[in-house]
Amino acid sequence: MMDTNQKRLLYRIRVYDFSIQETALYLNGHPCDQAAMAHYQKCRELRKNAVEEYEQAYGPLTIAGNTNENKWCWIDDPWPWELGDN
Repeated sequence: MMDTNQKRLLYRIRVYDFSIQETALYLNGHPCDQAAMAHYQKCRELRKNAVEEYEQAYGPLTIAGNTNENKWCWIDDPWPWELGDN
């Protein structure tokens, strides 16, 4: 079962993912828009920080998040998508 902080972090990560993707699509057509580029960079940094906070508290969110040099933590249950919204 997910605690409130875990739900909050996953929600923030999803919001940042959406914003990054939408901004990237915009930048495909407007590559010189500095405000959009600044927004893109800010969202990337916010996402990076949220993922680091999540992984430090709850374990790897993706395979790349397995930073334990002594154990392969990615296979530990439950996986992020198995947690549900309970």
